[in-house]
Amino acid sequence: MSTISPETALIYTMVLVSASDDAMTDRELERMTGLVGYLPALRGYRVEHLASDTDACIDMLQSEEGLDAILGLVAEAVPEKDYDLVYSVACEVAASDGELPQEELRLLEIIRHTLGIDRLTAAAIERATATRQKTF
Repeated sequence: MSTISPETALIYTMVLVSASDDAMTDRELERMTGLVGYLPALRGYRVEHLASDTDACIDMLQSEEGLDAILGLVAEAVPEKDYDLVYSVACEVAASDGELPQEELRLLEIIRHTLGIDRLTAAAIERATATRQKTF
């Protein structure tokens, strides 16, 4: 049994991506809040836990094995059939501020490999995410 819920795992994933370049931008935080209010997978998540879950994830990330620990918790908490959702949420946060620095790209790659997301599925998720970011 996992020590965190699947919903908390999604929050950890979003925080991890946002913090990967050492700057959690307002646009990333806004997108995270929007996803919490929008995604059916997060309907059961209590938004009042967002600040404490964010802090817990950041604290864990600052430890030597933080990244591996967080990814391990995420993989343990989320059913394997839903790993694509984790990757999709990660892509949404990464793309939300219109910039994809190397740190975020590398983290997306690490998430993809850790969860065993095949390249074709990852490409479809990435393309759909990019399409949602378009403006006229």
